[in-house]
Amino acid sequence: MSMASDNPDIPPESPRRDTPAEGDPVGDRPSEGARRRLSAAGAMIGLLLGLLGFSLVAQFHGNTTDEQLASARPEDLVRILSDLDARQKRLQEEISDLEESRRQLESGAQGLDAALAEAKRRADELGILAGTLPAQGQGLAIVFAPRTAAIRASSLLDAVEELRGAGAEAMQIQGGTGATVRIVASTYLVDSDGDVLIDGVILAAPYTVEVIGDPQTMQTALQIPGGVIDSVEQRGGTVSVQQRDSVTVSALHHDDGLQYARPIS
Repeated sequence: MSMASDNPDIPPESPRRDTPAEGDPVGDRPSEGARRRLSAAGAMIGLLLGLLGFSLVAQFHGNTTDEQLASARPEDLVRILSDLDARQKRLQEEISDLEESRRQLESGAQGLDAALAEAKRRADELGILAGTLPAQGQGLAIVFAPRTAAIRASSLLDAVEELRGAGAEAMQIQGGTGATVRIVASTYLVDSDGDVLIDGVILAAPYTVEVIGDPQTMQTALQIPGGVIDSVEQRGGTVSVQQRDSVTVSALHHDDGLQYARPIS
């Protein structure tokens, strides 16, 4: 039971309002939890835009030295320029997609649904990049075989880096005995008695690299004068490249989780 105050200086307690008054816009505003999720999603999109900007700058530094460019033939220079233009166009398209996603996340009532759809899409992409999900798409099948000398781990590593720089999205290496290893950011390659040790698995020659990405761009990158193919042939090996409409990268990387690194909140 409420009682009126005897002190005239103290105003009476205002009545509580359990339901919004007529015209109150509360029902149109997203909940506090939804606003927090939208804010976090927007921050993720901003971070991705920053990473893409950094990647765009890194792509133009490449692995080709000034000396190699100076000695390259005109048709090789045209291929290199075409490769760089393709990389720039691809990254600009990715930036545009991310900016559009950010606008959708900030658009209001549909923001939460857009955030959930974007989170699922990014989870699938990150699963492919981390090697925990299989992938399929157009790409290349590249075979490294010894001729007068064994294929070195450094040659395979150069190929992996060159393919990544040319936009490879998923990759695996299969040895001559059938063992296959998924290539991810943490993958290491080491020479081992004429074979190659990749993430703890011994692979014997020949080595078949199956990679998903733009076939023409990746093949052009491998054929740059002084690049991967030239280097392997000078060391006594052979390289054959086939463009394929469908490449399946099915080997999975089993991640034990991070031991020391933690996100900054």
